[in-house]
Amino acid sequence: MQFHPNELFLVYNPQSTMGKQTKAIAKDICNHVNEVDIMAEKLSPTYWKEIVNLLKMPPDQLLDKSHPDYAKKIGTNTYTMDGWLEVLVYNANMIKAPIAIYRGMAVFCETPTDIFKLRQVREEKAMPHLKSYKERD
Repeated sequence: MQFHPNELFLVYNPQSTMGKQTKAIAKDICNHVNEVDIMAEKLSPTYWKEIVNLLKMPPDQLLDKSHPDYAKKIGTNTYTMDGWLEVLVYNANMIKAPIAIYRGMAVFCETPTDIFKLRQVREEKAMPHLKSYKERD
C-alpha cells in the first residue's frame, strides 16, 4: 500500500470528540489531509497490516478493551496476526484512537496532541525542493 508523501492520512471516527480534535490539529501539520472514516469505510486486511507495521504495535493494542462489544466479540480469544487483522476489518468501531500517517511514519493518537509527533517528520523529511536555500547544502 502506498501513502502519498505530501498527504497526511487520518484514520479515525469523525463522530468522536477525540477524532474531531485530532483532525483540527492535523490540518495544522499538513494542508492535504486524507480522511478515512472508519465508521463508513471498511479497510482491507492489507491496509490494516500496513498501518500496524508503521505503528510498530500489536493490533490488539489498537482496540478499546472497555468497549461494550469487546468482551462479546473478542473476549479472551487468542488470534494470529491474520486473525487480528480480520478483527480490525470487521470491528473498526472499537479502535480506541485516531491513527495519523505522514511521510512514512504513523502515530497512534491516544490524545489529540500526539499528532504533533509528526511535525518533526515534516521537518526532518522535507523534500529537497521544499527546503529553504539555507538548508540545501
